Amino acid sequence: MALDLLKSLGMPTEGLRSKSWDGFARPGAPQMEFVFTVCDNAAGEVCPFWPGNPVTAHWGVPDPAAVEGDEATRRNAFREAYRRLDHRIRLFINLRVEEFDRLSIKKSLDEIGRERDHG
Repeated sequence: MALDLLKSLGMPTEGLRSKSWDGFARPGAPQMEFVFTVCDNAAGEVCPFWPGNPVTAHWGVPDPAAVEGDEATRRNAFREAYRRLDHRIRLFINLRVEEFDRLSIKKSLDEIGRERDHG
């Protein structure tokens, strides 16, 4: 349903797949500058070590794959998760991170994750 939603929004989906965090901890993996966890049930878990010491934030969103009900209800859960993440990502990309120190960036990212989602 996630891929169907992205396709319906005109986004390329070729080659997209779920990835485990440990794939980014291997030698030669891309270095991350920012890491966002989004699974609501991951908020209390110990985060893995991310090489390169990226700025991290938790932007919890209810897992749409866990929603039960008819197809329309499940598709709506994916649309809602997308809407919330889209809103937060738009706020993030409008931050002028080059003007902040690391602590200020972290604070701003945490605030985005706690903000009431609009739109």
